[in-house]
Amino acid sequence: MPLQKILTQNAPAPIGPYSQGMLVNGMFLYTAGQVAIDPSTNTIVAGDIKAQTRQVLRNLEAILHAGGASTKSVIKTTVFLKDMNDFAAMNEVYAEVFGASAPARSAVEVARLPRDVKIEIEAVALVE
Repeated sequence: MPLQKILTQNAPAPIGPYSQGMLVNGMFLYTAGQVAIDPSTNTIVAGDIKAQTRQVLRNLEAILHAGGASTKSVIKTTVFLKDMNDFAAMNEVYAEVFGASAPARSAVEVARLPRDVKIEIEAVALVE
């Protein structure tokens, strides 16, 4: 099957008609945008941009793992920020996770994000 839905309980359940991730031809994994929802409580993580970024990246890692990928195999991310003034703090946490792998990235400020979170990140990865 060329398309396979990815679903893990270690990331927030979809709240609409979308999948956490889609595996394409067993080679590429596309994730849905992830926000700072703790999947064990289904609540937004309290705290600043760093706390929210950490949770977003944990959610992404769970989906990547479920699809046979990892942060080291991420090709591209898109970061959506509520406030571009949070870029430097987000970037610190992002660097802790992606480090030397440094995938291609776009970062944009948006007017509003789901549940009024500060950040959302989506990724494309190569299955390992």
